[in-house]
Amino acid sequence: MNKIAVGTSGYSYKEWAGPVYPPNAKQEDFLSLYSAMFSTVELNFSYYTMPTAEQLRRMLETAGTLTYSIKAPQGLTHKIDPYKWQDEAKTYRTALEPLLEAGKLEAILFQYPYSFHYDNDNRRLLGSILTEFSGIPGAVEFRNNEWTGNRVIDELKKRKVAYVSTDLPEIRGLPAVLDICTSSFAYFRMHGRNIEKWWGSDSRARYDYLYNPKELEGTAERIRRIVVKADKVLVYFNNHARGQAVKNAQSLKQLLLTND
Repeated sequence: MNKIAVGTSGYSYKEWAGPVYPPNAKQEDFLSLYSAMFSTVELNFSYYTMPTAEQLRRMLETAGTLTYSIKAPQGLTHKIDPYKWQDEAKTYRTALEPLLEAGKLEAILFQYPYSFHYDNDNRRLLGSILTEFSGIPGAVEFRNNEWTGNRVIDELKKRKVAYVSTDLPEIRGLPAVLDICTSSFAYFRMHGRNIEKWWGSDSRARYDYLYNPKELEGTAERIRRIVVKADKVLVYFNNHARGQAVKNAQSLKQLLLTND
């Protein structure tokens, strides 16, 4: 387990008061409570709102034992303005300085939607965005299986950017399981397997899933196979409804410890 860090995607869900945190816990105390359970967290608020250096500095002061992966803003992944994204990239990079200075930044997560198709324009755009963050650990998650070809994998290896191994429903068009090490670290995101609800407008329903013990054992085996090729493996559960991500993350940690 010294090479494997397990956590959740996000930590500040009000509905976790009760299932995860004490029922009367205040939201400003969630991060310190979370840090008592896990060693790493994937921050996703940064997708919706540009973080500030001061905001991230305060998080370090609250939970200095944690390491952080952090999701790139939607202006760099989902709503890319060809005239503004470079300014947004510079602002974002500046905001990350406290995490970099503290040695607490695991990776920037660039998560691209199903609608981000593999073509020459998008390929060049992605390359330009990754170049803006050269020197900072990065991980790219594709939701469209058009990006699973050798040319993409070779380019990520060249750039030393991690290809995110996803756990998704088996639906045509979504990436199949592909656990491959393209950087010094491997990165897993566990989204659940809600086939019927995946394409609905309610993202809460999409990620409302509890992995069963057999599924978690399969995940543990995937991690055991790739950890021998990586300096570190990061695993984040995104099935956050009703604290299910916490339950599954804790169970996976126990599985990996048992077989360590």
